[in-house]
Amino acid sequence: PDVSAAVGVEALRVQVEKKRDWFGLNGDLKVEAGRLELAVLLDAARRQQRFVRVDDRRWVELSETLRHRLQAIADQTFVGSSRIELSPGGVPAIAALAEAGAQVKTANEWQLLAERLAASRTLRPKVPATLVATLRDYQIEGHAWLSRIAAWGAGACLADDMGLGKTVQAIAVLLDRSKHGPALVLAPTSVAFNWVQELQRFAPSLNPVLFAEAPDREHCLAGLRKKDVLIVSYGLLVRDAERLAKRPFATLVVDEAQALKNATTRRAKAARMLDAGFRIALTGTPLENHLGDLWSLFSVVFPGLLGSWEQFRDRFAIPIEKGKDPAARAALSRVLRPFLLRRTKQEVARELPSRTEITVPVALSHDEWAMYEDARLAAVVELSSQGKQLRDQQRRFQVLAALTRLRLLASHPRLYDPKSAVGSSKMRRLLELLEELRSEGHRALVFSQFTSHLALVRQELEEAGYRLRYLDGSTPAKQRRKLIAEFQDGDADVFLISLKAGGTGLNLTAADYVIHLDPWWNPAVEDQATDRAHRIGQTKPVTVYRLVSHGTIEDQIMALHADKRALVSGILEGTDVAARLTTKDLLTLLQASPEVADE
Repeated sequence: PDVSAAVGVEALRVQVEKKRDWFGLNGDLKVEAGRLELAVLLDAARRQQRFVRVDDRRWVELSETLRHRLQAIADQTFVGSSRIELSPGGVPAIAALAEAGAQVKTANEWQLLAERLAASRTLRPKVPATLVATLRDYQIEGHAWLSRIAAWGAGACLADDMGLGKTVQAIAVLLDRSKHGPALVLAPTSVAFNWVQELQRFAPSLNPVLFAEAPDREHCLAGLRKKDVLIVSYGLLVRDAERLAKRPFATLVVDEAQALKNATTRRAKAARMLDAGFRIALTGTPLENHLGDLWSLFSVVFPGLLGSWEQFRDRFAIPIEKGKDPAARAALSRVLRPFLLRRTKQEVARELPSRTEITVPVALSHDEWAMYEDARLAAVVELSSQGKQLRDQQRRFQVLAALTRLRLLASHPRLYDPKSAVGSSKMRRLLELLEELRSEGHRALVFSQFTSHLALVRQELEEAGYRLRYLDGSTPAKQRRKLIAEFQDGDADVFLISLKAGGTGLNLTAADYVIHLDPWWNPAVEDQATDRAHRIGQTKPVTVYRLVSHGTIEDQIMALHADKRALVSGILEGTDVAARLTTKDLLTLLQASPEVADE
């Protein structure tokens, strides 16, 4: 075959066009034998090919600079039906192409984006003088980063670890942007009042407005002024979706943004309808279970960055999760990097006291084992007798229900059979631990995913004379604040908290021990709960105990934790990756024969 000499960037022509709500990209490369379409070149760049076929006999070599520039554009394009769609995140890549000598023609709207990007890069943001707080170095950087993205007109996800002060960084931006108009903060109900307090504390010049307390919501929206910050719960967002969508806001802050991780829910759809000049997502866990979480988040804060769901799924989710494709993973990491900022405590809060994590294996008694094995085998038999009659979704539901029964049984026989007289080894181990902590003057948060389990623990602790507080999803916000204040003031030794209710919006630095009674599938959710104690303001080292019933489903869940952490770090930091659990994976967990019990 005939290979022509390496072709450089100057032979490339590219045009960016504005379509209805997307940008189109077309172009070609001039070679000796004619022209090569841009789509072919981008495909070659994705595959990291040096040579591209012109026809049956002829090939052309792409110069290294050209390959490098095409790769940056390939990251930012999605193939639609017979067209190439360009993400607004592709502004730097197109600009670099023009600088390298390509002929680039762009629509006016794209030109505006490029000018705003250039201006934002020279910006030297200063922390607003009206902020009543001394920011740490990394918080000053966070505010500057958010300010530059706001100036560009893109959207941002601030994904700092829990407890590093995402709220105060966002409040600094709200102060900056109050001159452009009112702001909207979306937050879980449990955190809404926290926002009122933090705004009053850090930004007294802003005016927090709780949507839930407005007597006339229509009137409330119509009357919003520049310094107002409207705080809306996710529940009210769904209920008043159309009304909220009609009102333009200068800034939107989506707090605990993992609440929007499922793109098909009514709350995610309602959030996508909102009209805001600049959007920030705040979450310590931008990626909880699978890559769909990330797509859903960015479809709210920076629509278009990751393409349509179908484009994202074909381009990234399937190759990364099913195929473990390192090239796709690296490309997604590159696309997200400018718009997702994540700092961990190890990196930035060196002044935070240490955190030690200890897995406490619990050996089940002979009687507990007999119950556990009987329940496990019964579930296996029941599921195999149903065979293929169930649709996959039904089957998945049945398997999860069986696994939940085993998880309950691994914690306490009475959670599986209320009449059981068999004692719980885990309860015994918990009481030993708490007795030791109480005698040494420590205070503990105890988390469980099951309120039924916490009820049994509460009963035991009350009988043993512990001073305790209890909080779950049904605790009203006012009562919640009172319980937190009492615990922080030293009125209790132990705080029992349901995992779901306690994962967000709590500051419980008076505790220096955290105990997780039952491992949950997703370690990120547990970490969020742990960070109620291990956060800025904590002065003592924090110890985290995980009680795990040895040889049961709980052991297998702990093994999955490593996989989950790998998926998160793979996308956010560029290391390894793990897949989402399929129904088949779940069945395997159920069928795995446990290790022999310790007699």
